[in-house]
Amino acid sequence: MDIFKKHVFICTNGKSCPNYGSEAVLEKMREEIHKRGLKKEIRINKAGCFDQCGNGVVAVVYPESTWYAHLTVDDCDEIIESHLIGGKPVERCLYDGRGRVPECNS
Repeated sequence: MDIFKKHVFICTNGKSCPNYGSEAVLEKMREEIHKRGLKKEIRINKAGCFDQCGNGVVAVVYPESTWYAHLTVDDCDEIIESHLIGGKPVERCLYDGRGRVPECNS
């Protein structure tokens, strides 16, 4: 059995994430990982509620436990290239416990 280098959990349940397009973010991430031939290295999974309603779409990347908030499909390529492949989290999308880091909300 192969062990994944990265594991991404995307909230697709709860009060707000589905309303903010979590299924579209999930599908975009899966599609892009597949296109890049990374399905054996990076796993994209649905997750239940992270209890962070109002900050959706929320995602967590393991093993480093990096949290993202307010994601859209437009953020997916950058997260894949910079973080999942390059190892550098996308600071403008980071979750600070209240939402995105204030100076990085653009």
